Amino acid sequence: MKKKILVVATAVMLATGALVGCTEASQVSNNVSQEADNFNVLRRFAVINTRTDKVEFEVVGAFSLDASDSKKISLICEMEDGTYKKQIIGLNRDSMYVIEDLGGAKVNKYKYEVNYIPESIVPFTITNKK
Repeated sequence: MKKKILVVATAVMLATGALVGCTEASQVSNNVSQEADNFNVLRRFAVINTRTDKVEFEVVGAFSLDASDSKKISLICEMEDGTYKKQIIGLNRDSMYVIEDLGGAKVNKYKYEVNYIPESIVPFTITNKK
């Protein structure tokens, strides 16, 4: 049983990069991104028309960003009363976006967290056949 746990833990650590060295900059970048996604960093988001050089849309505040789709950006903003607002911004070939960090983030470059979700770990057995 201990061997199974050790194998699963090692596999998860390898998958998350815990055993692979990373640069200080990449760790800090990850921590700053996490702080921003947790609404702890004041930022400015601006969509600029590349043909006219004019800002077409702007959000200033603490927000989480999802840019996984090349045609649209989703912003989730936390409001003062604890509610959340979601903006979806469509992009085309004549627009670009810029995110500016306005306040900076105080992050611990050594902070690292691995979360194990037992429901997602599929048990398996390793046997040695000779």
